[in-house]
Order: sequence, then C-alpha cells, then structure tokens
Amino acid sequence: MRFILLSLLLASCCLWEAVHTCASIEQRYKFPNSNVYVRLRRGDKLQYELMKGEKSLQTVTFDNFDSSANLVETSSGSYQLTDGQSTVEFTLVRSGVVAGTGSEITHVKVSRDQVLQGSQPRDCFPLKTGSTHWFSGPEKKQHYWPVERQRHSNYSYLPKELDNFGVGERYWLNGDGVFLYVESNTPLFIDQNSAAYPDQLCLSAISALPYDPRVTSAKFVYHVAVGKDAKAAHRYAVKTFLGQPTGYPDERMVMHPVWSTWALYKAEVSDDVVRDFAKQILDNGFNNSQLEIDDDWEDCYGAMTFRKNKFPDSKTLTDDLKALGFRVTLWIHPFINNNCTAIYDEAKSKGYLVLDHEGSSDTQWWNSKPKDAAILDFTKTEVQEWFSKRLKRLQDEDGIDSFKFDAGETSWLPSDPVLQASNSMVTPLQAVGDYVRTVAAFGDMVEVRSAQNTQDQPIFVRIVDKDSEWGWNNGLLTLISSMLQMNLNGYPFVLPDMIGGNGYYEKPPTKELFLRWLQANVFMPALQFSFVPWNFDDEAIAISKNFTALHATYTPYIMKLFKRAVDSGEPVNVPLWWIAPTDEVAQSIYDEFLLGEDIIAAPVVVEGATKRDIYLPEGEWKDGNSDQVYTGPTWVMDYAAPLDTLPYFLRVGFTLE
Repeated sequence: MRFILLSLLLASCCLWEAVHTCASIEQRYKFPNSNVYVRLRRGDKLQYELMKGEKSLQTVTFDNFDSSANLVETSSGSYQLTDGQSTVEFTLVRSGVVAGTGSEITHVKVSRDQVLQGSQPRDCFPLKTGSTHWFSGPEKKQHYWPVERQRHSNYSYLPKELDNFGVGERYWLNGDGVFLYVESNTPLFIDQNSAAYPDQLCLSAISALPYDPRVTSAKFVYHVAVGKDAKAAHRYAVKTFLGQPTGYPDERMVMHPVWSTWALYKAEVSDDVVRDFAKQILDNGFNNSQLEIDDDWEDCYGAMTFRKNKFPDSKTLTDDLKALGFRVTLWIHPFINNNCTAIYDEAKSKGYLVLDHEGSSDTQWWNSKPKDAAILDFTKTEVQEWFSKRLKRLQDEDGIDSFKFDAGETSWLPSDPVLQASNSMVTPLQAVGDYVRTVAAFGDMVEVRSAQNTQDQPIFVRIVDKDSEWGWNNGLLTLISSMLQMNLNGYPFVLPDMIGGNGYYEKPPTKELFLRWLQANVFMPALQFSFVPWNFDDEAIAISKNFTALHATYTPYIMKLFKRAVDSGEPVNVPLWWIAPTDEVAQSIYDEFLLGEDIIAAPVVVEGATKRDIYLPEGEWKDGNSDQVYTGPTWVMDYAAPLDTLPYFLRVGFTLE
C-alpha cells in the first residue's frame, strides 16, 4: 500500500494532555506513477486533501461521512474508503501538461456508485470569501459576480423557473485555478453560504424530488481539477467536460438589432400592431435582423396556428414584411393548454405529454392556471418529430423564417415526472437537453433560453427576462454577470435580453436606463429592441443610432470570435481576469467585461452617474473615445461619461479586419 503516515503515531498522542497538539491524524496516499496524493485528515469531521508533492491543491470536508478505515488501493490504481455502508473512490484522471491549456493539470475523480435511498452524502469546499473569487455556477435572478456571495440551502441543481435558472452547468471555477464539475447522473443539491454551511459550497446527492425518489441506489460523482490559474483550468474544463459549438449563429442577427413585440406590446399583438411596429422601425431609420412576433398569436396555447381575428392572413403579413426588408420569427413554447382541445386530445392520445407517476399530465406555466396545461415529452423521438413537423408547417405555409423558443426548464414538468416511459429516470436534465436539440435543428437564427449539456449547438442562448431596474435585483448589473456566467458555462453565443428590460410590474425603463442598457449591449454579441428610442425623444434616437452603428462596426470581430469558439471553445465575452488570470483586482471586477481579448467595455451602470472609475489590466490600452493610451494595470479615475458616452478601450495594435 502506497501511504505515508504523517502523524506522530500513537506514542506521540500520549502527550495530548500536556501539549494539546494531537487534534487530528493525517495519512497520505500516493497515486501510482505520479507525485499526486490523497491525504486523509481525521478531526471533528473527516477531510480529504489533494496534494501535488508537498503543495496542497484542495481540501474537502465530508459533512456526514466518517470512517476509521484506511484508503485501500484498487487494482486500477485508484483508492477507496468505506464506512461499512458506502464507499468513496478517488481516481487520478490526469497529472501533467495538457495541450491547449499552457499548464500542468491535476484532475481527480471522486465517486460514490451507491448512494442508498434516504441518505444524502455532502462534500463541502471552502469558499474562502475575501481571498478567493468564484465564477460560473447557475444563472440567477439576483446574479452577483463573482459568485461566492450567492446563497443556497439544499437547492436542487436543475434548470428551473425559480431564480431565473435557465442555464447552469454543474461547474464552478475559482481564481486559484480550481474547478469542480458534477456528472449529470448525480441527483445534485447544493448548499452555499447557508446557515449550516457558512463560507462553503457543499455538493450533495439524494434520491428525492425533483429527481426520481424511487431510485434505491443513486450515483454521486464529481471531479476536481487544478491548473496554474483560472484560465488554464477553464480551458481544460472545455476540453474535458463542457465541449464547444459545432457552428455559429446567423451573422445578420449579430450585425443588426432583433425587434421583438414582447416588452412593448406584451400579448396585445395583431396584424395591425405588427405592421405599425415595422413601419415605425423603418420611418425612424433603423436597420433590422428580424421582427419577432411574440406572445398570443395562436388560436390557443399549443395550437401553433394563427388566430384569424388577430391575424386574418398570416402569409400575406409575412410576405409584406419581407418586402420591406424584414425576416419574421415567431415565439414558440412547449406547452398545450387543456382548453386547446383538439391538439391536447391528439397529443394525449398519442402519449406525447409528460405524465406523473399517477398518470396525470397536469402542470402549470405562466399562461395557464394550475392543472390547466400539459408539456410535451421531448425525450421521446416521436414527439420531437411531431413537434418539428408542425414548426415546418409554420415555415412553409405562413412564411415564418425562424423561431424564438421559450421555457424548457425542468420546473414546468409535472411533479415526479415519468420520462422516456421509464419508471427510474434518475434526473430530468435530459428533458431540457432534448428540447433544445430538437429546436436547434431549425438553424442558425434559433434562440433558446434554457440549456443543458448543449454547448455544441450553433444557436443563440438568450438571457432570461430582466426587469427594468439598475441593480442586482435582476437589473442592468445582472445583464453583465449573466452574460459572463453563460460564457463560463460554455455558451459563448449569448443573446442579451430586451434593451431596457421587460417593463414588468408597470415599470418601463426611463430614457437614461434604456440608453445605458443599450451601451452595455454594444460589445455583446447581439442587440434586441422592444422598447423603442422614439418613444423618448430625438436625442434618444440619435444616441441609439450611434451605438447600433458602433455595434455593427465591430460585427466582423464578433464573428471572428464566434469562429474561434467553434475551433477552440474559447469564450466570446470574458471577465477582465481572462487576460490577467492572477490579477486579484481584475478577478473582483463586475461592471466591466472583455470582447475577445482586445476590447474592454466599461459601461455606466449606476443611475444618475456621468462618470465612473475604470480598471485596466496589464497591457497597453487606447481610449475608444479619445485615443489616449494607458498602461495597465491601472485605474482610470472619474472617467467622464455623459449620457451619450460609452467608455471602452482597445488594445494598442488591435485593428478590425
């Protein structure tokens, strides 16, 4: 057995009463053909520590697993530890330099193959708030950045409506170059900064709702990997777990704004409204990528046919819009309301609806009352084909170019769902991925708002609806943090939500918020309008034209970054630390971001502000508004930014191709 006893042994412990120094016993076990160790620490709670030589890489606390046994080496070179009922196995996956990361990587897999029903093993990682910053994790409504401030208590880790959790791989990365990744077959719950686990991120597994509570022996498998810094670690995560896109979205959607009816008109859409909206866009001199017809165009929810009293001749409408230079997209969802009788009965009779274990398809979404709707089961191939055929009809007969796909999160399923006609579905994550993959087949103009292991899809992923607010309360600040989070989850093609937010709670954006939101969007991949500048004044129109033109100017660079993402998996928009991974100040910045590695955007995100302080990391940076050059790392204090000014900086030597 390859282990070294690091304690002073029992004889030394006899000195306990005199010197009080034998509080724990430590044992170190060396993986074969490496200098990587697992060290066990026995104190108040059992811990394991990953080490490389004498360097500590990561310490983890077993919250409710204890054992006096030693680690036992297996024939494959892994180590196992048992408490008599369950076993934890440590496997060294990789130790050495990994091409494309510029770093040595140490990667250890920690697995339990039998989490017995009713048990909930929990492994806790110290956040070290104040000295270490954390990134990635779930999309959140109150989306702090960095993410170590987030709070969760026994939180089921699945895409859900709650907290705007549309996108969130089981992946966390910190500024020390450590990442955690949990496999999708784990019924994962997390605790973060909860009362019981302050300053800790705890991973746990239990067979309980919203997972399948009937599973008698679940899996709990996660990976810990360490690189020289966060950038190297993330590059390894992309290679090993997250993957990269196989193509990229439509260039016209990048260059020119998407115009949506949603925030401005809500459900009050009709042929006349859409035509008037198109006329306003053209009369005010704006370009477009497409016009999106949003909610309440259907005969009934799920029918996928135009309501004649709102849209008497949908094909003539789309033909006329195309003659004016618009492409036309349509809002689509995966639900069928019960009162949409014909299609509901057809789907139910064919077994296309998700049922619970009592045979009921009843669920609820935002356009239904409780138990008045059902959702399609995209884990079934026949449902994918049936749904796709109906979408194709909308294209062929109604002239629709593409679609905006809404929802898709697991929380819309009936409680305790049966998926794939199986009684032992460990996790409903597959329902999310299968929905996204079904609709992504409709091409590079598609947008979705949920995702799960679908980083390979060449489509836009939209940030979940933002409110017309400034701060961390789902406002402008969180537009930046959500975009960064999605990039570091492996989704580089981010479609920001409506400029100015959605105007919920009868609170539309002010002129100032609208324009600052637009400025924050300029160096993101796309622009999406619904509220319009001409509803404010001529100044708002002029400023909006300037910044839509600025965005269009940089479209070739954005497309270059899209192509790079396909080739290497590199993000498109990244935090400042990406170009200075060990810069602790850069790691803390939440209101600036990079486009690629050559453009720093520092939008004004505070109401009433006309100046701001800006941090520039290492490098030579030219002010995009004045051509003044700064040498980083440095702070530019009190940068003047009246309402018509977006602070941004270009790396010296950067040129648009």
